[in-house]
Amino acid sequence: MDYISCMNKATLVVFLLLFSLPLRASDLTTSIASLETAWATTYYKNNEGQQKQAYPQLLEQAQELSNRYLNSAEPKIWQATILASSAEFQSPLQALATIKQAKTLLEQAIKLNPQALDGAAFVTLGSLYYMVPSWPVSFGDTQKAEQLLKASLAINPNGIDANYFYADYLLQQDRLAEAEIYFHKAAQSPIRSQQPLADSQLQNEAKLALANTQQRKLNNGRNKFLSLFTTATYSGE
Repeated sequence: MDYISCMNKATLVVFLLLFSLPLRASDLTTSIASLETAWATTYYKNNEGQQKQAYPQLLEQAQELSNRYLNSAEPKIWQATILASSAEFQSPLQALATIKQAKTLLEQAIKLNPQALDGAAFVTLGSLYYMVPSWPVSFGDTQKAEQLLKASLAINPNGIDANYFYADYLLQQDRLAEAEIYFHKAAQSPIRSQQPLADSQLQNEAKLALANTQQRKLNNGRNKFLSLFTTATYSGE
């Protein structure tokens, strides 16, 4: 029995040593690429019923990656992304709790490696800050959002995600001229070979948003002119 006990302890030590060794970057990269592809297919190609079925499975995969790569930011970023996507199918209270969980994961990812996935944690966290309600309902904060989104641009100035979501933020703030600049950059950004589906979809959305922003700017200019004309007419009377 002592021999068997010693063997069990030795086996445990071997496993602990194996899992404490630095994991190959290529293994993590391959796993993340697979998760990215699965999420993009679910988000952009599947209907709502298929999405509801797929998100829990994707979350399990992301959680398993996080458990294997405890000191890596990338799995946490994808956990947060999938959580935020799945919140769409939850009740308002559940969704707020889910988004808060995603926020925590993104903050942890930034502490581990702010450069991970070209600063993707900053993009996603910044987007959450301007999309969710402000206190006391949730943690929404437009100033914090801009700070985080600018941080993502500092890391990846030509990225589709960084430019698109900063442009969308600016649009929400009625800063149309600035939004136009960043939508244009997103529309012109190169599509990454490792995630062509997500990038091509977002690039198409950037082009559409750019056209809408330009039209909105034009309409605002016309409205201002008409307002001035109307004011001048009434003043003349």
